Amino acid sequence: MKVINKIHELQKLLADERKDAKTVGFVPTMGALHDGHLSLASRSKNENDVSVVSLFVNPTQFNDKNDLGTYPRTPEKDCAMLESVGCDYVFAPSETEMYPEPDTRVFALGAVAEVMEGARRPGHFNGVAQIVSKLFDAVKPDNAYFGEKDFQQIAVIREMARQLHIAVNIVACPIVREADGLAMSSRNTRLTPEQRQIAPAIARVLKESLNFAPSKSVEEVEKAVVNTLNELPQMRVEYFEIVDGDTLRHIGDWSESGTPVGCIAAYCGEVRLIDNIKY
Repeated sequence: MKVINKIHELQKLLADERKDAKTVGFVPTMGALHDGHLSLASRSKNENDVSVVSLFVNPTQFNDKNDLGTYPRTPEKDCAMLESVGCDYVFAPSETEMYPEPDTRVFALGAVAEVMEGARRPGHFNGVAQIVSKLFDAVKPDNAYFGEKDFQQIAVIREMARQLHIAVNIVACPIVREADGLAMSSRNTRLTPEQRQIAPAIARVLKESLNFAPSKSVEEVEKAVVNTLNELPQMRVEYFEIVDGDTLRHIGDWSESGTPVGCIAAYCGEVRLIDNIKY
């Protein structure tokens, strides 16, 4: 496994690989890796001749500077984990390497970027589009792998790639969970021991909602999930919306979508967690 910091060096190595018609898989991450990331890296390795994983905490997608400052950074541990699953190249650029000058591009990503996370984190998805487009340009992958925990982000990246005519296959991969159901996230390390006991309620309540979703209205299910979680200590739901899985538009009735998905963001103490469930 090689660790590379410069775009031109990465591109030269991958150009040499492609001379033999090798396919390139890519997993963009912000580091602080966990088993969810490793599942993406393993799938990339299994489905491509060459696999690249990036480690880069992207400043332009944080609308909260405190969140950027507290985001965990564990590069040495990350590299050891990636080597254990057979990753070929780790791309770990500096901020100046990715942004030699400010990226002033503003993407018109439409409805998929305007609801839920987009409505509550201004500029977040524009920053995601900036960095992922730069990474796609650097790696030029055949396949790129993203976890479905960030369900809305996948829709945004697909739209960005469509607009920029980037020939890449976006592969959505299932959420990887802890034994108690909590969706794996780099932010989980910030939970106190007490909060870590409370946080799995998010996944549990979402799963329970499957039992009464067919017989209750969309609004009733949404209210039940929010009220149940808000009754727990240190838990505060920011939003829970049941949307169409393709357009991400909020649905008012189950008949409006063949692929309804419930998306949630909730604070456990000061830590913001997201999750989703398919109905």
